[in-house]
Amino acid sequence: MLNLILLHGALGHSQIFEPFKTELSKYFTIHTPLFSGHGNSGLPEGGISIEKYTDELKEFIEKNNLHDVYIFGHSMGGYVALCYAAQYPERLNSVITMGTKFDWTEEQALKESKMLNPQTIAEKVPKYAALLEAQHGKKWKQLLHSITELMISLGRNPPLKGNLSTIHIPVQIMVGDQDNMVTLEESMHVYRSLPNARLAVLPDTKHPMDKIRTGLLLDLMKDFWNLSL
Repeated sequence: MLNLILLHGALGHSQIFEPFKTELSKYFTIHTPLFSGHGNSGLPEGGISIEKYTDELKEFIEKNNLHDVYIFGHSMGGYVALCYAAQYPERLNSVITMGTKFDWTEEQALKESKMLNPQTIAEKVPKYAALLEAQHGKKWKQLLHSITELMISLGRNPPLKGNLSTIHIPVQIMVGDQDNMVTLEESMHVYRSLPNARLAVLPDTKHPMDKIRTGLLLDLMKDFWNLSL
């Protein structure tokens, strides 16, 4: 059977894909790995980075001896999926990214990272702080700091910069029209830079995975992958 890997974003969790698994399991064997530092997994001693997470994806695919691999990546998960596609395309059939930010600069990264202050989140968005602790345990504040470092590293040296034209597998770039983190312009630029890509703009759709209408997203995934509707 075909294999589908669902990759969560930074500070996300594989639980977010539960509403999609029943339908997608009709067509794929579903895999929902967690990036290190997320869920119950510990933070690696050497820190986290896009390169580290790309290596983790490579190890997951090789350890499970997966072939005929499809990937759906939300936010950071989409970035990691394309980094993997650029380096190791031999086992990969295609990639869908959803709400993935591509236009990373150091200035942009510093701006985004300021929103990840644990004390500010705990005081101003206590429900989100509670969710982070429920999903990632007591280390959630450490994870925030690690993600901040990842973003700054990404801004200084974006791994995909100049490499998009080397990705020849089919890719669908998807973005919500109300995403406050990812612009339509940067999504269009990446779509046009990829040799074999499609672009989908989801109406009335924000960035968080749990704000995306399940039926709409499933229909777009099925259409791109030529699955029976």
